[in-house]
Amino acid sequence: MSAKLKRTRGSGNVFADLGFCKAEAENLKLRAELMMHIEELYRKSGMTQAQAAEALGLTQPRLNALLKGKIGLFSLDALVNVAGRAGLNVRLVIRKAA
Repeated sequence: MSAKLKRTRGSGNVFADLGFCKAEAENLKLRAELMMHIEELYRKSGMTQAQAAEALGLTQPRLNALLKGKIGLFSLDALVNVAGRAGLNVRLVIRKAA
């Protein structure tokens, strides 16, 4: 049996594609991007979780939650603060929605 698959082009925001409202989808996308950059920085650092947590001003369990992608536990504001302590420059670009 050969069923034909239907493809749908994504919006560029997986959270919007999953049905979140525009505002929440954008917030989740920004949080996910920050979490990925912080995780990448941690992975490249060679530090233990305990060392990295201390450098980032977090507890080790909180850093572990970030590394596991537990996005619901982190606000955008908290992630911007962690990114700043990690030496990352976070910029916000605002433009009218298409």
